[in-house]
Amino acid sequence: MRVVIAGGHGQIALLLEERLSRGGHEPVGIVRNAAHVPDLEQRGASAVVLDLEKATVGEVSAVLDGADAVVFAAGGGPGSGVARKETVDKGAAILLADAAEQAGVRRYLMVSSMGTDQADPTSDDVFQVYLRAKKAADDDLRARDLDWTIVQPGRLTDDAGVGQVTLDPTVQPRDIPRADVAHALAAALDSPATIRKQFTLLTGPVPIEEALSDLP
Repeated sequence: MRVVIAGGHGQIALLLEERLSRGGHEPVGIVRNAAHVPDLEQRGASAVVLDLEKATVGEVSAVLDGADAVVFAAGGGPGSGVARKETVDKGAAILLADAAEQAGVRRYLMVSSMGTDQADPTSDDVFQVYLRAKKAADDDLRARDLDWTIVQPGRLTDDAGVGQVTLDPTVQPRDIPRADVAHALAAALDSPATIRKQFTLLTGPVPIEEALSDLP
C-alpha cells in the first residue's frame, strides 16, 4: 500500500512511516524542509519536498498519483501563532482533501485532537484557535464523499507504546503515547470498520486492532 503522509517529519508521522515500512508498505512523507529528507529515509520512507502552505491542489495531487491512502499528520507546531493554525491545521488539511479527490484517492486518515467540539468560539487564545481550526478541517472532511477516518488523540506523550487503547473520552488520564497513535493509524488503514468513523484515542485496556474492529 502506498501511503502519502502530510507532515512527514512530525513525531507521529516518523513513527508511522517506520511501522508502515516494516509492514511492507510504501510510505511517502511530504516535508517542507529538504534537510528532513534523510530522517524519513532512515525510517524506510521516501520524501517529497513541498510546502503545503504554498502548494496548489494540482501540485499536491501530483504527489498523490498512485497512492492508496493519505494521512494528514501536519501541524503548525506548539510554537506557532494563530496564523499557522489556520494555514496548516485547517488550510493544509483541506488542501490535502481537495488533492485526494482530484487524484482519485478515497482513503483519508486525519490526525485531529480531543476537545474540538468544546473550543471557545470567540477566544483569541492560540490553543482555542488551534481547536477551532482542527474542528473546521474535521467538519470539511466529514462532508466529503471520501473513505475518511478521524482520529482524536488525547494529550500526546513520548512514552513507549503499549499497544492498548480505549475509545472512551471520559477515561482518565487523558493521554496516549505518540507510538500508539501511529500504531492505531496503521491499523486503521487495514480496518474497514474505521471508514467514515471519528473516535477518541486514549491509553486503555483493549488491544488496538481489537478496539478498532469493534467500532459501532
